[in-house]
Amino acid sequence: MEELSFEDALQRLEAIVQQLERGDVPLDKSITLYAEGDRLRAQCQKRLEAAQARIEQIVGGADGAADKTIPFPAS
Repeated sequence: MEELSFEDALQRLEAIVQQLERGDVPLDKSITLYAEGDRLRAQCQKRLEAAQARIEQIVGGADGAADKTIPFPAS
C-alpha cells in the first residue's frame, strides 16, 4: 500500500467509502474494507503532513529576488 501514490490512495479510499455507504457489503467484508480505509487514511494524512512541512512561502525582496522563506502557515 505504501507504493500507492497519494492520488491512487485517495481514489481507493473514496471507493471504499462509497462501498461502505451503500450498505450492501457483508459484515466481514465491511470490517476488512474499514481496516484498509483506515490504513489509506493514515497514509494520506502522513503524506499531507509531510508535504505541508516542506512548503515554504517565498517572500521577495525589493529587487524581486527571494531574500527569505517563511514556513507555510498551519491551518
